Amino acid sequence: MTVAPPIFPDPVKLVIWDLDDTFWRGTLSEGEVEAITDNVELVRATAARGIIHTIVSKNDLGPVEAKLTELGVRELFVFLRVSWQPKGPIIKQLLEDMQLRAPNALFLDDNSMNRAEALHYNPQLQVADPADLPRLAPQLLTLGKPDPSYARLEQYRLLERQQQARAEYQGDNLAFLRDAQVQVEVREGAEALRPDLSRIDELINRSNQLNYTKRRAAVPELEASFANAALRWGTVRVHDRFGDYGLVGVYCLNIQTNELEQFTFSCRILHLGVEQWTYAHLGYPQLKVQADVATQLNNTNKPDWITLAAHSPIEDVSQHKSAKPRLRILLKGGCDLGQLTPYLQTYQVDVVEDFNYVNANQIPVHTEHTELLRLSRTLASEEQQRLVLSLPFLDAEAFRPLLWQGGFDAVVYSPLMDYTQDLYRENSTGIAIPFGGYQNLTTVDPQQQAQRYQQRKFSGMDEGFLQRFQQAFTYQGPLTPEQFQQNLAWLREQLPTGVPLLLLTGAEVEIPGSVEAGATERHRLMNQALVEFVERTPNCYLIDVRVIVETRADVTNNIRHYQRPHYKALAEMLADVLAQWQGQKLNRSTLGRLRAGLLDALPKPVRKVWERLKS
Repeated sequence: MTVAPPIFPDPVKLVIWDLDDTFWRGTLSEGEVEAITDNVELVRATAARGIIHTIVSKNDLGPVEAKLTELGVRELFVFLRVSWQPKGPIIKQLLEDMQLRAPNALFLDDNSMNRAEALHYNPQLQVADPADLPRLAPQLLTLGKPDPSYARLEQYRLLERQQQARAEYQGDNLAFLRDAQVQVEVREGAEALRPDLSRIDELINRSNQLNYTKRRAAVPELEASFANAALRWGTVRVHDRFGDYGLVGVYCLNIQTNELEQFTFSCRILHLGVEQWTYAHLGYPQLKVQADVATQLNNTNKPDWITLAAHSPIEDVSQHKSAKPRLRILLKGGCDLGQLTPYLQTYQVDVVEDFNYVNANQIPVHTEHTELLRLSRTLASEEQQRLVLSLPFLDAEAFRPLLWQGGFDAVVYSPLMDYTQDLYRENSTGIAIPFGGYQNLTTVDPQQQAQRYQQRKFSGMDEGFLQRFQQAFTYQGPLTPEQFQQNLAWLREQLPTGVPLLLLTGAEVEIPGSVEAGATERHRLMNQALVEFVERTPNCYLIDVRVIVETRADVTNNIRHYQRPHYKALAEMLADVLAQWQGQKLNRSTLGRLRAGLLDALPKPVRKVWERLKS
């Protein structure tokens, strides 16, 4: 069988959109324009796979932002370049600002002259007429990897904020760096590195601009070398006053030869001096630099605008360590928990989100059910892959929750899918899979149910699949309270002893006419089991939603989604519990409070756009 060559010679990481007669129909400066629904959906779907979107358009910025907000996609675009200037030079500068290579960018413009000009200034840029999008879109949708929390987009928002602030210093880069409050956290040792193996693999095998050794290595080789006593492995995390860059560097120092075998960084931290600081931190060991790199190292300097984070496990006696640590908190649950994030960030904490997402089949995937968490930890990878290939409501990412990456000071977990989803046991293996809720798929009419799924645009959930599913699986019903407590005990055992587990109850309000019959009673039953578990289990804390969400007016479309003010109250409750756990109040963040205040002040339609993006 002949395999068709890929449409894109290089993977597309950035899509640069023209607007008039490209992203939408018509010319904005001449009147009303008509949205192209396929384009709007393409941006949403690919952004959720880590593809970044920007705009280079001859227009006025105000009307453009208003229209994008109306369409519900303004927050999915970064580094907007809206002006009446020639596009070629703008794109060249844009790529430099975004620290991306031209071959990894796709420029869409209906004007052939604009495309030619863009290629003249950026010879390796990929360009296309928007008329080709029906042919290009399917492959675009396969690029990247699931990024339901828009983590990659947030990194570019951070870079955008940083560069906007840098411009205010009018060329005084050193003054900017001193005010940026750059902090580095270094982690060493096999136990610290194993949870980050996938990210380490990504840095070593995919980074180029700041990869000094360019020694590629397979995952098994990397993991085995962590235990080699002659090798000093470490990872580097960075945050500054603009945000958290995450894990951005990895090194491997051969102690016997004092030579770096691995020394590589993400271009996210380009121009911050982190690679030079790390090189100095390690004592300027031998380093044979391979091929071109974006910045050169020297054997004398250690950037004095960078400090070692106070909570870094690796001590640096040359740095002052008086600053109080920032807690790194994981939110694990449904995407509605994303509404907690801006309110938690009014404190000096770093929030990581691990929520449900929509897979390539357009089906919501909830990775927080305790049964699925257990499978992600205990089921053989071959069996996981088999289930992924046979069940369209799963994918590989369902078995790779961020929860297992570690490095969190506290875990906030909402177990509401244990309250909601039903279990189906595979007849041939006994494996229990959670899905749906308040409906037995083994007794429904396959044809009628397939039509319902088709209306929701689910792929793969056709009549034939449902017939096979009914033959291969037996309905077990929802998790019992006893099983729930057993799974929570298992989860507690998987987390480091010193990491607190904060567990949210469900609401118990009555919702007349709800399609989820019996949900309120089910919540009461599971809440009781949760309370009993917390009372007898060390380092577990209860976040009791019931004292905040008390009436039908306090929820929105179902018993699991609450009105905005209640998420703010829940964030305050979380902060109080964390303060109780660590024995001191959390410090407030002035910038975080300002962001949350601005969000609360947004008009309701605009705020709904943000809420849709979070979920």
